[in-house]
Amino acid sequence: MYRLDNESSGDSIGKKMLRITGVVILYWSVSITLVFTNKYLLKSDELKLDAPLFVTWFQCMVTCAMTVICAKMGWAGVTRDIPFDIESTKTNCRKVLPVSIAFVSMVTFNNLCLAEVGVAFYTIARSQVTLFSLLFMYLILGVKTSFKAIVCCTVIVGGFLLGVNQEGDLGSLSVIGTVYGVIASACVALNAIYMKKVLPLMNGDIWATAYYNNVNACLIFFPFIMVIESTTLFRFPALFSLAFWGPMTVAGTMGFFMGYVVGLQIKVTSPLTHNISGVAKACFQTLIATLWYSTPKPFLWWISTLAVLGGTSSYSIVKSLEMKQNQNQNQTNSEKQPLMSKA
Repeated sequence: MYRLDNESSGDSIGKKMLRITGVVILYWSVSITLVFTNKYLLKSDELKLDAPLFVTWFQCMVTCAMTVICAKMGWAGVTRDIPFDIESTKTNCRKVLPVSIAFVSMVTFNNLCLAEVGVAFYTIARSQVTLFSLLFMYLILGVKTSFKAIVCCTVIVGGFLLGVNQEGDLGSLSVIGTVYGVIASACVALNAIYMKKVLPLMNGDIWATAYYNNVNACLIFFPFIMVIESTTLFRFPALFSLAFWGPMTVAGTMGFFMGYVVGLQIKVTSPLTHNISGVAKACFQTLIATLWYSTPKPFLWWISTLAVLGGTSSYSIVKSLEMKQNQNQNQTNSEKQPLMSKA
């Protein structure tokens, strides 16, 4: 009987580990596919398309359409009770507008950065999210940062500066692409902060918030596309080609499923493990890019990448420990409170 219980316990642990491994692989696959597909769409010798806003707008459209379909069918964990009627859409779109402005800026500068820099350097170019998160949390939310978190942030900034220096020495540095990456980092941090503020207004429903956010994004992008990129699109020779719309559809689908696999990975692991998985994925993605595009990098370049990823991972661990410590402190205080009231 003891042996059977042990076997059963071992089987359950094995199944759990297998599920976690599968989810992590799924997250890595979706994320890496999205980055490389976007790189192809934004700047490739085959397409020669200069329309980053249109590419981003289409992906937002696909996300909206897939959210409606999944909500109706009960797929991918999308809640069935998202209201899609016009009045509810207008009301909820107004609620999430601050997030949408930050989101549109974020995805625009993300794609502009990816169009100008290599996939390998993309991780370094967009590495300042932590720095801006600390800055905006202090300026907007008044949250102070611990010394350990600041040390982690310093390591990230040092890795970024070293990476920029090394990319310049290789002669492949895009100054404008790096600037786009820094702006994108700031927008990512702002998007996360405003998302925290807006989510309670949407009863904590992440899928509904994402849907109305993408509806806003589609509306915001459209006039800019008409003014800036319409001429480019009409002259684009592959506009009605499967070689263009195939990757566009893949990118749009992957963009939608990113929200699902991120939530799934956090659910089967933890927010800390998710962040560390993202760091490991970025390292693997960088390695693939150097091999795929045949762009070998010097030793110091890899040191800069490891500094960025190591600092980011260490920051996640520090914040996780601080949150756990705060929770324990709050729990201790709440346990003391009844005793004081009885006294």
